[in-house]
Amino acid sequence: MNYSELDYLRAVAIAPQVHLADPLANAEQAIGHLRRLEGSGAALALFPELSLTGYSAEDLLGTAKLLADAQAALARIAAARAGIAAVVGVPWRSSDGRLFNCAAVIAGGRVAGLVPKTALANHGEFHERRWFVSGQGIDLQVADEALGRFRICADQLFQIGPWRFAVELCEDLWTPEPPGAGHALAGAELVLNLSASNELAAKTAHRRDLVRMASAQWLCGYLYAGAGLGESSKDLVFGGHLLAAEGGRLLGESERFSLDDAELAAEFDLGRLRRDRLRNSAFANALRVRPHHEERLAAELPVLGRLERRYDVRPFVPKDEAQRDARAQDILSIQASGLSRRMRGARLERLVIGLSGGLDSTLAFLVCLDALEKLRLPADNLHGLSLPGPGTSERTLASARQLAAAAGVALREISIAPALAQHLKDLQHAGEDDLVFENAQARERTQLLFDYANQVEGLVVGTGDLSELALGWCTFNADQMAGYNVNAGVPKTLVAYLVRWHARHRASAELAAVLERVLSTPISPELIPPENGEIRQQTEAIIGPYELHDFFLYHYVRNGFHPRKIFELARLAFAGRHDEQAIKGWLKLFFQRFFSQQYKRTTLPAGPKVGTLSLSPRGDWRMPDEASAAAIVAAIDEW
Repeated sequence: MNYSELDYLRAVAIAPQVHLADPLANAEQAIGHLRRLEGSGAALALFPELSLTGYSAEDLLGTAKLLADAQAALARIAAARAGIAAVVGVPWRSSDGRLFNCAAVIAGGRVAGLVPKTALANHGEFHERRWFVSGQGIDLQVADEALGRFRICADQLFQIGPWRFAVELCEDLWTPEPPGAGHALAGAELVLNLSASNELAAKTAHRRDLVRMASAQWLCGYLYAGAGLGESSKDLVFGGHLLAAEGGRLLGESERFSLDDAELAAEFDLGRLRRDRLRNSAFANALRVRPHHEERLAAELPVLGRLERRYDVRPFVPKDEAQRDARAQDILSIQASGLSRRMRGARLERLVIGLSGGLDSTLAFLVCLDALEKLRLPADNLHGLSLPGPGTSERTLASARQLAAAAGVALREISIAPALAQHLKDLQHAGEDDLVFENAQARERTQLLFDYANQVEGLVVGTGDLSELALGWCTFNADQMAGYNVNAGVPKTLVAYLVRWHARHRASAELAAVLERVLSTPISPELIPPENGEIRQQTEAIIGPYELHDFFLYHYVRNGFHPRKIFELARLAFAGRHDEQAIKGWLKLFFQRFFSQQYKRTTLPAGPKVGTLSLSPRGDWRMPDEASAAAIVAAIDEW
């Protein structure tokens, strides 16, 4: 597999132990790094600011020997013709006598361009204007016998394969209007930063936030290479901080203060960034004021045969425990706040919920309690209805009873069996456990919930989750419908986490015991009669594991990935848990159901968006009911 074909670009930031004022030695060191990276799948190597001379060379930067050696060092790196593009820091004296602090982009045996630093640090410990002039507005043509023809200009894009990158230098990022913003708007999917930012107490976190937020605001990848301990420590210490971020997410960073060379490799998902830019109208409509020159590098994307980057098997659930706790509290607050506002708008003080003893209705039940508390209304304003039918097991019925009792909520039980029998008799139904038999139960329950809500002047709270909506695993005009669906934006893997979090952090001992019981119950719509008292109809045995479907859903709707890319990522993420053929089969079923069941989502009731993904027809996702997945399914069959 060549992962470059799936929109990945591997780039490496390097903090070498610089040889102060010895450009030729630094060139040999850079060439050594480039040679070692050949065949690794890396397309770009980024070195720190003034990496060929050392940033701390000070007044030596203006000496003829050092400048001549720096130019010769550039020529030596270019002549090495390494199979990877390099971006190195170098001082450059122009023909009119000005000295620029530049990033040199080298590929295919030549210098493709020089990017001058525009924001010169000249405060506190920095004195860059002593040696350099700003590259703001500079656009010079250079014809050099050893280096070839190239441009000195800050507004340049460099193309490698189908992707574009641009360069800014250190202080450029710290300014009120960083040039990287203009680069991104001009089309750069990746921004590189050559830096010599010294280390101070608390500066590391600020630097990290700048890099991460730049990638978020500009919807780009951002790779940062800081000068290391090889610089002079006369007055400052440089830590060799290397950072990589993408779309607001930190992909990786190096340890600082290494006495050896440091490297940080990152695989940027540039296809995802292009998708984000298409979806973000603010980015699309931002004013483009700075035209950029484009230079295609004389190098192709290397074969990326191995993907080091990994995707979480549960993309909706944060891996970090502190983040998980914060996310759980946020989501429950959003759900409860949305519901309480809905109640106020409808001038209703009572809630009606069908309590099945399953996972989804349990989460909705907990949200109802929070909403009533928020409105300073008593818990008995929540009317729980247990509506057992032919498929209801003793286990879930007992869970519903225990849940209501533990929360101090009255539970009314109404068997749907008599009404169902009459309904099927009127239809002259043969009595098999078929689709009519199943859907009739769901519709009978929904009818009772709405009519009961009319009786008590209450709002029917829906319980179906985002994963069920994606797969259409709900009955049209039955559990698909509600007065307000608090779980509409919560996928199944996150439902389970929220219930577990509530059990461990908020529930009384009695309630926690019931919640753990619910969590250990097989997921089932319970529309087929139990066998020997056990649940016979298990959802994941019919439509596949929810952890797979949530993975598919996230990467298709949120990231817009190609089905083949989703399959390859799932294959890596779930290795040892699901085999390739199973993943392929469930992926095919996902697309078949996702497309064919859109009509159920077109008529969804209101419900809160809690994360970055929603299937509401009034929000994130709009598609025709008649769209077909035939082409996608045919492509999957050919893999």
